[in-house]
Amino acid sequence: MDTNPLPSARRSTGAVLVGAAALVLSLAACSAPGTPATGAPSGQISSSAPTSVPLTESNPPGDIPDNQAFVPFTDPSGAVTVKVPEGWARTAGGDGGTTFTDKLNSIALQVAAAPSGLSPAQVRSTVVAKLTSKVPAFALGDVQQITRSGSPAVLVTYQGDSAQDPVTGKVIRDAFELYVFFHNGTQVLLTLTGPANADNVDPWRIVSDSITWP
Repeated sequence: MDTNPLPSARRSTGAVLVGAAALVLSLAACSAPGTPATGAPSGQISSSAPTSVPLTESNPPGDIPDNQAFVPFTDPSGAVTVKVPEGWARTAGGDGGTTFTDKLNSIALQVAAAPSGLSPAQVRSTVVAKLTSKVPAFALGDVQQITRSGSPAVLVTYQGDSAQDPVTGKVIRDAFELYVFFHNGTQVLLTLTGPANADNVDPWRIVSDSITWP
């Protein structure tokens, strides 16, 4: 029998040290990089992980949506038909014209009898001269001879200020495309209006290309 207590104490101390070392190694393994803290199997995504939220698309003010539908409209005299955006509000003017509006955009159609068509120079001296005094802050862009769906026309591009909004007091800078068509004694003024920063090239092309005669 071993009567010396020292070796037994050494054995006890060694056992404690071995146990402590094992505990340290165990904790190190648990905190090792790449090991899920929750104990979930490798490669499994936690249900609390953030998910991406799709952004809601919106059109800038004045932009006509790409999916806008167009329907034919024949003026009361029956002289001409043009495609206009479906659902827009229609108003008959005192001058016999018709206007379609939606938010910041509008389409105005005015039909009148005329002995002949107008050249770009004649449009400048008559139509543009009236616009200069009628449109606030009028700024002429160009006056040129063009063709739309086989019909000759004179196109006037210009900018001007809108009427002041009665609620917000804001004034919008508008861009205009005015088409002057002539066919068999009938003159048609087609005016397309929208905010100057809007991108309505395609919708306005659909409308101006849709002029048909009976």
